[in-house]
Amino acid sequence: MRHFAAAVIALCLGAASAEAAPRHGISTFGDLKYPADFTHFDYVNPDAPKGGRIATIGTAAMDTFDSFNAYILKGDAAQGLEMLFDTLMVRAMDEPDAVYGLVAKNSDIADDRKSVTFTLRPEAKFSDGSPVTAEDVCNSFRLLSTQGHERIRITIRDVEACDIIGPHTVRYRFKGERTRDLPLTVAGLPILSKAYYAKADFSKSTLEAPLGSGPYVIKSFKPGEYVTYGRRDDYWAKDLPVNKGRYNFNEVRYDYFRERIAGFEALKAGAIDLREEFTSKDWATGYDFAAVKDGRVIRMEMPDDTPSGAQGWFFNLRRPQFQDIRVREAINFAFDFEWTNRNLFFGLYDRTQSFFQRSPLQADGTPKPDELALLDPLKPSLRPEMFGPAVLAPVSNGSGQDRALLRRASALLDEAGWKTDGTLRRNAAGQTLDLEFLIESPVFERVLGPYLKNLRLIGVNATIRTVDDAQYLKRTKEFDFDVVGSRFSTSQTPGDELRVFFGSQSAKTPGTYNLSGVASPAIDALLDKVVEAQSREELNTTGQALDRVLRAEQFWVPNWYKGTNWLAFWDKFGRPPTKPKYDRGIVDTWWYDEAKATRIANGN
Repeated sequence: MRHFAAAVIALCLGAASAEAAPRHGISTFGDLKYPADFTHFDYVNPDAPKGGRIATIGTAAMDTFDSFNAYILKGDAAQGLEMLFDTLMVRAMDEPDAVYGLVAKNSDIADDRKSVTFTLRPEAKFSDGSPVTAEDVCNSFRLLSTQGHERIRITIRDVEACDIIGPHTVRYRFKGERTRDLPLTVAGLPILSKAYYAKADFSKSTLEAPLGSGPYVIKSFKPGEYVTYGRRDDYWAKDLPVNKGRYNFNEVRYDYFRERIAGFEALKAGAIDLREEFTSKDWATGYDFAAVKDGRVIRMEMPDDTPSGAQGWFFNLRRPQFQDIRVREAINFAFDFEWTNRNLFFGLYDRTQSFFQRSPLQADGTPKPDELALLDPLKPSLRPEMFGPAVLAPVSNGSGQDRALLRRASALLDEAGWKTDGTLRRNAAGQTLDLEFLIESPVFERVLGPYLKNLRLIGVNATIRTVDDAQYLKRTKEFDFDVVGSRFSTSQTPGDELRVFFGSQSAKTPGTYNLSGVASPAIDALLDKVVEAQSREELNTTGQALDRVLRAEQFWVPNWYKGTNWLAFWDKFGRPPTKPKYDRGIVDTWWYDEAKATRIANGN
């Protein structure tokens, strides 16, 4: 990765490319819902009271933390750290990708999209009272682009420089032709204090509370157990339109539990206020305790309008036994989703098919002409299946051991050179076909158990390895596994972020989301096309072509999804009448209701 320098430039060095009129917001394709004089987002209550506390587990599926630096690879970062740091602009969560001015009051995107200029608000301040300046913005870019997490560095690799035009003006310059998403990307980077990080080592994991300019500060914590954020009464941006009606809790606390049952019991006891349920069995049978029955605890199925994304068991293609696609396909045939959903999940899920499930980028049927126009030039390096109907997960007879599917799996393994000795499959060198599922919680054993039984029936030496959270995070960051379960979803307008999941560069970069190690010039070419799309229609077409190719590679066993979020919480909160379309909006828009909380405390 080339070195990106932040430079102070003078006007005499030459004018920048012609720019359009400054705008109060940015979106990928130019459309903005909110006008320049908007007063608040539609999904907030602008008069929401401030006060109280919310204690929750959070939704990041983390069981521990040991760092307050979320922007580097080292350490396991605490949840909620984004509340410490302001950005140039902030997402409107009822639009696919639009952002509006926070630290920056406006932006100018050059006509050639090779640069974007931001004018900063002079009143912006860090929590210690020091001003936020152009130097802080450009130094933040320097730190993130040279020492930041690879997931960040990959998305900003085509940002050439951050130039200081004046004390409150910065210009980001881009290189190459795939610059569509870069104005949005840089607008969302955290702004770090240059003075603070002149003394603190940004590259190191730390539990020292960092200096930020956001609405909260770290109030108290115990590593691996909890972190509490306190709302700042002196937050400089509390009355801006993008913040009106938001950040209403005086305290936001994230609790950590090694086991899911401990988190569930904490909710029942009132030790935490809200918990999102991810286990179908508990959702179907566990919420029958007294506080639910008498209405003190609310059980809610919140609509989820975001793409469901991809959840599955991902093969590590860096392992030799998974190089042959016939092996991967055979292992896929052994999973009986229909039996699992009926017997273990109470019929609450649907089968995941796509990497863009519940999104316009999901491929269906045979390729349309516009898709073929993208696929035909890559035909020599694509599998023939990619030109037929989009690959779907196998459908079983629901018996738990569909003999027809298991026979197909056995035939594929035979073809791939893995012959059975009566019990186990071996290759020509006598090595057994080993497959270890890496998991961090015993809760998954009940799902994997029947699957392993089927795998062993076809001669696969399948096992489960359960490790603690710290080991799990370390091993997944280092790609030290055979098969691992994961779920990821993209934004409503995916672009460069997809390289972190499927790009060849990320396949060899520790800490990225490319768990399978997908490295394909054809996929890289389609990723380029996604990033280059100049309209939403073109984006959908390129995404469908990419989805078709990814699914045909069969580097995962697709799992399941649902179109709602399962929440359980003590009835002590107020909520706006409108939920943000693309977010839960809990910490962001809910508030503490004193009257409800008093009633709960009195046992009513």
